[in-house]
Amino acid sequence: PMVRYGITAVLADAPEVEVVGEAADGESLLAAVAEHRPDVVVTDLDMPGMGGAEATARLRSSYPDLAVLVLTLHEDDESLFAALRAGARGYLLKGADRAELVRAILSVAGGEAVYGAAVATRIVQFFTGAREEYAAQVFPELTEREREVLGLLASGRRNSEIATALGLSDKTVRNHVSNVLLKLQVPDRTAAALKARESGLGE
Repeated sequence: PMVRYGITAVLADAPEVEVVGEAADGESLLAAVAEHRPDVVVTDLDMPGMGGAEATARLRSSYPDLAVLVLTLHEDDESLFAALRAGARGYLLKGADRAELVRAILSVAGGEAVYGAAVATRIVQFFTGAREEYAAQVFPELTEREREVLGLLASGRRNSEIATALGLSDKTVRNHVSNVLLKLQVPDRTAAALKARESGLGE
């Protein structure tokens, strides 16, 4: 409640922004958006019951034009990419000052994507070569080859396509896929692909 109060107080001094509602949890957030139909939602990831990423995904499904700005303490890659995959248009850390918050709200309302400097650096690193390192952190139980197979699997490649891409036999790929399913404790390749994509792997 104090965090919401503080954010509301900060935004009260911004003539370009009007706060039309507040919510203490994910379910209340969905109800508040249905009632007030705002242009922008500012949400945390940690909320009682339904988390911010799930609430964001449901909001974006129901209101495709709604801009969601995540304001959170979480700096880790897993939280960041979960929010982005859910459809968040911006991601700020709670150390952001008033000017940065207002600027971010106006920017996402205008259709732009906004990230704090530290978050932007993480995104650039991920897409310019740190993907394998990230995958190793998220799936430490997998070997490097298994992570490569999982990444291609998450991109929708069939076993024969994975075999061609990695220069392996179909049988070897089948063995790697079986090992991946076992280590990730998932029932099938679809579940493995979903888990990988939720963590940022796959195209």
